[in-house]
Amino acid sequence: MYAVILTGGKQYRVKEGDLLSVEKIGAENGHKYDFGQVLLIEDGENVLLGTPVLAGALVRAEVVETYKDEKVLVFKKKRRKQFRRTRGHRQQLTKVRIEGIYPDGSLAPAVEAPVAKPKPAPPEKAVEPKPRAQAPEAAAPAPKKPAKAKKPAKKPVKAAPKGKTVGKKTAGAKPKKATKE
Repeated sequence: MYAVILTGGKQYRVKEGDLLSVEKIGAENGHKYDFGQVLLIEDGENVLLGTPVLAGALVRAEVVETYKDEKVLVFKKKRRKQFRRTRGHRQQLTKVRIEGIYPDGSLAPAVEAPVAKPKPAPPEKAVEPKPRAQAPEAAAPAPKKPAKAKKPAKKPVKAAPKGKTVGKKTAGAKPKKATKE
């Protein structure tokens, strides 16, 4: 007997006793976990096929451990642009052992709920409604700030003479002669 389950966006073909690594699920080590999205169950000659999942079917597993997968390096490069980025990623996985496949979940043996320490509730804050601001009926307008004095305007820049300029000299202009006196 085998089943096809859907977890973590991936499909897995499982049978009783299989050891399987799936994306991290919210269960602690040693606890039972029920996979509710069963796509197909095959037991010899009978095949139960869901559209898309089988209603009421479940696959029960025991959580063996939660661990991180090997590091995957992500390297990005753009040639001739001096751009390189290296990132690493380690996916969190959960290793589970399949204990049973049940076409009708109500026939599965009851599991004793593990005793988990409840998280303390955060203290409740008393929120008082803010009083609405009421407009005063005969209030005087607030005094305005005095206006700042304006700075004097800058002197206008004189336009350059017509003709091409070469350095500080104007093209076509004759140099002044030095006179002795």
